[in-house]
Amino acid sequence: MPATYSSLLPLAAMEEPGVRQRKKIVPGSSDGHQTGSGAKPTRAFPKIYGLLLVVMLVLTLYQFPALVKSPLNQLLGTPEPTRLLPGIPTNYVPTFAADEAKRDAVVEAFKHAWHAYERDAMGDDEYHPISHTGSNLTNAGGIGYTVADSIDTMIIMGLEDEYQRARTWVADNLSFDRDGNFNTFEITIRIMGGLLTAYHLSGEDSLFLEKARELADRILPTFETESGLPLSLVNLALREGVPDRDNYGYVSTAEVATLQLEFRYLAYLTDEDIYWDKVENVMAILKAVAQPHGLATIFVDPKLGRYQTSPIRLGSRGDSYYEYLLKQYLQTNQTELVYRDMYDTAMSGIHDVLVKRGLSTKLLYIAELNPERTGQGSIGWRLVPKQDHLVCFLGGSLMLGATTSGALVDHVSIPPRPDELTGQGERDWLTGVELINTCMATHDTQTGLAPEIAHFRIESDGIDNSVAPADWYIKGARLGAPAPFDARYILRPETIESLFLAFRLTGDPKYRDYGWAIFQAIEKHCRIPTGGYASVINVDQVPVEHEDKMETFLLSETLKYLYLLFADSSVLPLNEYVFNTEAHPLPVFNPTILTGFS
Repeated sequence: MPATYSSLLPLAAMEEPGVRQRKKIVPGSSDGHQTGSGAKPTRAFPKIYGLLLVVMLVLTLYQFPALVKSPLNQLLGTPEPTRLLPGIPTNYVPTFAADEAKRDAVVEAFKHAWHAYERDAMGDDEYHPISHTGSNLTNAGGIGYTVADSIDTMIIMGLEDEYQRARTWVADNLSFDRDGNFNTFEITIRIMGGLLTAYHLSGEDSLFLEKARELADRILPTFETESGLPLSLVNLALREGVPDRDNYGYVSTAEVATLQLEFRYLAYLTDEDIYWDKVENVMAILKAVAQPHGLATIFVDPKLGRYQTSPIRLGSRGDSYYEYLLKQYLQTNQTELVYRDMYDTAMSGIHDVLVKRGLSTKLLYIAELNPERTGQGSIGWRLVPKQDHLVCFLGGSLMLGATTSGALVDHVSIPPRPDELTGQGERDWLTGVELINTCMATHDTQTGLAPEIAHFRIESDGIDNSVAPADWYIKGARLGAPAPFDARYILRPETIESLFLAFRLTGDPKYRDYGWAIFQAIEKHCRIPTGGYASVINVDQVPVEHEDKMETFLLSETLKYLYLLFADSSVLPLNEYVFNTEAHPLPVFNPTILTGFS
């Protein structure tokens, strides 16, 4: 029988917030007990109570010897053994200096991709490296998705010539006056995010801020709905929000809750509160209708401002909602506690409901929860052992959250020590480490590249071990049959993003080794000799068959995170920058606007 949605809710009601009641202390008493004329003096404990206290003390010290060992060691001058967090080995010395050879190899890969695009399709939204052509997202013409998404990577990598040519194109050719429908979320994270980061990293070149502000003004009408949730599409020329007819007019949770870093930073730069207010209102709405477990379905009704019955997952349409809960807290220098609370609640919900393990080697993965109509006509919920590649962002995010939201001290060590983290911080750290291991396990394919979607074995799946591996598999994959959608690798960055964060938080060279193995697989199987990189249709087939498309996030995320993985760790330090979901680093700042909800 599938679990009902209500079964996910906490059984105990939460205590209403209020003023803590104090005991009334009567004058003349020393302990708060009334000692008026009618009171009798308190008698001493019987001996049996004293004996029980001694027994309890002995049992406590037996169960928790650290309570006495630590003070005793300090008294005797004996050094205490250091307890390490899971995933931190004892046999390595953290090193954060650049691996110049590998870093420079990544730069050459970026140039190989960018120069091909610049040669064949400069200004077009997307690039097709096999046919040497570009394409645009609407018939109204392009708005330079690839340029805006890549320009900050050039600055970070020190590619001055390429940057200057890209800047010239932005100055002379970038126009948002396009009578076509663009995705509100994509245009914000890729173009606005890219322009805002270029503004910061270029030494505040006003060109980029002016373009970002113009784009934001054209997007603002999408928020003019009954609830204030933005519509999925925007006509840039008409400055109108457009409903997504494919999803009954609903908007996806990730899309409406992944605009905040960009609009809030723009508000900070321009001192225009409207940018801040519009996106903060979205978070207030989502918090008001949130379930106690903090998990969100992937669709919201922009008219009613309510979640719709739809899957709960950390893959597509759900992922960056959870990512931005933490990052909004970090962006404003950990001053907005409401986002930390929402993040902590959601991470506990993920652990309570979605964290599962595979059958054979017990790989930890994040399952999905899908709604189903029961025989009685009610809605039940079924766990599905499926994990998108997109979910692999969560490993590094959990480790970052453990050392910030889950920290007991202001400055956590690298690698962190257990006494610096809360219990939730330790839990999240361990899950993050294990999830990265799982994501690396999905690279155990013929190409060394991970598939778009992995399914994990469960006892009731009815699959023979001769048909599918014992732990995870690509659903629908058959020898000699056409490759299923799940088998693709489209140059995604999520595992590499987690490797970058894990390395910065530990200094463990194994994360660089993992990243280098992925980079070599990309070079071997995705690189097109004439320029650019193409997606692979089946990661478990060699020689590979390509799809003629190079996603913009190769340049903005995949290669940028690889570069930062091998660069000196002083480049874009994590305590000074927050990366938006398209890997555009935005600086941490102290807000001038107080959070309008709690």
